[in-house]
Amino acid sequence: MNLHAMLLERQAAARPLRVGLIGAGKFGSMYLSQALRTPGIHVVGVADLSVARARKALRLVGWPAERIAAKSFEAAAAKGSTHLLEDAMALIASPHLDIVIDATGHPASGIRHVLACCMHGKHIVMVNVEADALAGPLLAERAAQAGIVYSLAYGDQPALICEMVDWARAAGFAVVAAGKGTKYLPAYHKSTPDTVWEHYGISPEDAKIGAMNAKMFNSFVDGTKSAIEMAAVANATGLVPAPGGLAFPPCGIDDLAHVLRPIAAGGQLHHHGQVEVISSVERDARAVPRDLRFGMFVTIEGESDYVRRCFREYGVTTDDSGRYSAMYKPFHLIGLELGISVASAGLRREPTGVASGWRGDVVATAKRKLAAGEVLDGEGGYLVYGRLMPAADSLAAGALPLGLAHELALRRAVDAGEVLRWSDVKVDERDDAVAFRRLMERTVAI
Repeated sequence: MNLHAMLLERQAAARPLRVGLIGAGKFGSMYLSQALRTPGIHVVGVADLSVARARKALRLVGWPAERIAAKSFEAAAAKGSTHLLEDAMALIASPHLDIVIDATGHPASGIRHVLACCMHGKHIVMVNVEADALAGPLLAERAAQAGIVYSLAYGDQPALICEMVDWARAAGFAVVAAGKGTKYLPAYHKSTPDTVWEHYGISPEDAKIGAMNAKMFNSFVDGTKSAIEMAAVANATGLVPAPGGLAFPPCGIDDLAHVLRPIAAGGQLHHHGQVEVISSVERDARAVPRDLRFGMFVTIEGESDYVRRCFREYGVTTDDSGRYSAMYKPFHLIGLELGISVASAGLRREPTGVASGWRGDVVATAKRKLAAGEVLDGEGGYLVYGRLMPAADSLAAGALPLGLAHELALRRAVDAGEVLRWSDVKVDERDDAVAFRRLMERTVAI
């Protein structure tokens, strides 16, 4: 609880944390809005495929024009301003920054960025949870070997869930389950970019005017984003997915301790120590009272009579046995909170969540019957969604990771709901991301 004081010390000593951002989309823009107001932080560079878009994002969140006029990293470092460029690798290689933020959401690019940070000695904060779900355990190993911090992004739900799990364990509680809320119905797995806006109550015309990315928004609806985020949590915390993946039980905050306990104790968990996502609607689409759609939770166990008595004495909400309770946060502030990861990595050399093993995987699953020769279109697209599986089950099945299910042609027809396998697609084993994932499958213990 002293990050702000440490940042003030850096500012007073004229030694700010020097930050480079890759990707000036919504998440990156939200961070930039707060970096401008945070002591001890200097955003030295912003890399985006469109410099014009990056400049527009900076102006949108309030950066003065003179702060974004630097023509080089050297000029930015000397004048306290920001250099804009297209080349992410050039940003990572610059000697004028200490910490890189990957806010791209592109799995293959994320792998390249992390490996480059290892080479150049830069800490990296991964907003790019897609890359973490694809290869986070091996990326974390490489970062540790290079002596850099590899961190999940605070403000995004996985890092906040990791924080809650750490709080519970550091206080001596056994963690029964942890996860997040969302709006879920089984039919959503079939959602496509053509149908996504009806789930948000937005017209396609308004979405187009707002430059809203249909595939990105659809990944939240069809269950893919939930699977990706819970894989990251499982790999960081040691909690394990259920064999069938996410069940999305309907649950409000008053029922967390009842629902998120093992089946043997009257709840809906497959096992003690599980990741799960709860739904804000019942299966008939009725709203769940006091839902946690935008929040996170952890359920804990009072393992002694004394602790359970303390629960009663202090008005803690529990299940009917008095044994299980829960803590929750009702919302997250996304990129507005990202500075916590930047400060933690730069000042304490601590990640706000990092893979410690390979426990969860996200596999490509057919949304409809697919024909041989069809080309997969990746996360949030028309053909596949991401399903969470225990990593051991995914590896045993030879399942195709969702993060690589893009621009690959099918070798055979696949039934709706079927998990795709490596053998079902034509893969270029020489591709860097494919090779790195294959290496993880051979070398990282499960």
